Amino acid sequence: MKQTYSYPIQFVFLMGLLGLFMIVGTYLLTLVGSQLLHCKLLEVPALLNLPANAGLSKILNLGATLIAFVFPAMIFTRINKKDSQSTISALGFSRIAGPKLVLYTAFIALGGILLSGALAEINQHIYLPAKLLEQAKALEQTYKTLMLNMARMDSVLDYITALFVMALAPAIFEEILFRSTIQPLFIGWTKNVWVGIIITSVLFSAIHFSFFGFLSRTALGIVLGLLFYQTKNIWLSMLMHFLNNGFIVTQLYIVTLQGKSLEKAMDENYFSILSGLNGLMVLWFSFNALKKYNATLVKPL
Repeated sequence: MKQTYSYPIQFVFLMGLLGLFMIVGTYLLTLVGSQLLHCKLLEVPALLNLPANAGLSKILNLGATLIAFVFPAMIFTRINKKDSQSTISALGFSRIAGPKLVLYTAFIALGGILLSGALAEINQHIYLPAKLLEQAKALEQTYKTLMLNMARMDSVLDYITALFVMALAPAIFEEILFRSTIQPLFIGWTKNVWVGIIITSVLFSAIHFSFFGFLSRTALGIVLGLLFYQTKNIWLSMLMHFLNNGFIVTQLYIVTLQGKSLEKAMDENYFSILSGLNGLMVLWFSFNALKKYNATLVKPL
């Protein structure tokens, strides 16, 4: 699939891999779950949502996501990479991030958190017809139920586990798929950096099946995409993604320590339009500083 195949064919091939490995990952999750829970296959999803099985649910969902996201990305990249590249370098792992790049990434993460928080508030006020609103709320409740089960943190160990399962692992898996694999495909296909980044970000947000978080995740995806495009370093995108997720997990843990309801905490938003404007300013200054810093380095790959 090097330069012989067109971008539409590459896209169809990648979607086929994703579909295949999502099925494989889901089947393995259900099969292992049925063995460990001593139940029928169809009973596994409901049982994994029980608080008593939260630990097992985290592990199995982690494994299923690894299979569904990382395996297709690696296979696609292995076939589609340049002859002189290794799969790892083609995915953006070849560069070591220095202290300055890490610092810029931290500020970009801060700007992204402020902006996405403001957009989440705006998203709540978008009008939907009654029927679509009902469907959106049903999807949101399903998503929230899964998150609540994974976010139960009764000890410091639970908090550390949640940071790994809900912050670090998704940051790694999702960035490998979306930024390392899908984004270059759409940039090459559309021959436009911004269009490629935006399409990738919309897909990134849509795969979470959460209407009320759609705008915030799309904005986060755009920031992550621009960071990866400017640095060609997937480690930095993973770091920013982890900082964003880790901020949310830490918020929920603090709420738990205070004895408050996790469900109510997930519905609360502490950001405003002013937060979003501040976030845009932080992002503008940070990306400009990053661009100037990159100009002093060796030419990007």
